Amino acid sequence: MSLFRDEGVVLRTQKLGEADRIISLLTRGHGRVRAVARGVRRTKSKFGARLEPFSHVDVQFFARGGELIGRGLPLCTQSETIAPYGGAIATDYARYTAGTAMLETAERFTDHEGEPAVQQYLLLVGGLRALAGGEHAPHLILDAFLLRSLAVNGYAPSFKDCARCGLDGPNRFFSVAAGGVVCADCRVPGSVVPSAEAVGLLSALLTGDWPTADACEPRHVREGSGLVSAYLHWHLERGLRSLRFVEKDDRRVRTAGSTP
Repeated sequence: MSLFRDEGVVLRTQKLGEADRIISLLTRGHGRVRAVARGVRRTKSKFGARLEPFSHVDVQFFARGGELIGRGLPLCTQSETIAPYGGAIATDYARYTAGTAMLETAERFTDHEGEPAVQQYLLLVGGLRALAGGEHAPHLILDAFLLRSLAVNGYAPSFKDCARCGLDGPNRFFSVAAGGVVCADCRVPGSVVPSAEAVGLLSALLTGDWPTADACEPRHVREGSGLVSAYLHWHLERGLRSLRFVEKDDRRVRTAGSTP
């Protein structure tokens, strides 16, 4: 029997019995962890208020087998708030839907419980901090988070040099299957021709050039979001359920450019 302590972000919760919950967290040191929090659904439980989605918390776990991942779920025995991002996010629909898509993305990229995913964890904390602080438009923060999540998991798209032959850019065509922009010789069926502004926006979001991203026109933002959505869908093999609500909220028709 062992005690473990780690910091993490609450991804989602699930009811268990009459008063308990199963809490899914992305932690710094142990990757994605599911644990049982007892009594948190009781009205007088202060412990439960700290274990809501978007919360950045310091958590203590009790594992009967000596390991967090094994037979049976560990118990979440103590929790202290590091940053209550949920308060600012949940009160604004655009932030909430973008934040929900970020949580789902983080969970999808950490399929195997107990495997460290420090970069994904740091991306999620930074994304939620920016979202709660209102530093940029929620859909821009979301698209930046999605692109960077793809990059740290080995799927970084190319927005300048040809993703196939490496030809110096800028290149005109974009292919989700090829891994980003491609030259005329490497163009594959299904390639699209996005505007230079949309490609520039995505490059800015990936590298953190926020002045460029914030100044981008809405039509190019819509186009860029379409490319991000298609690229994410390709690599996850199925789309995010929460992303459809972001689209409805922003009233954006996501497009992947025009077919040549």
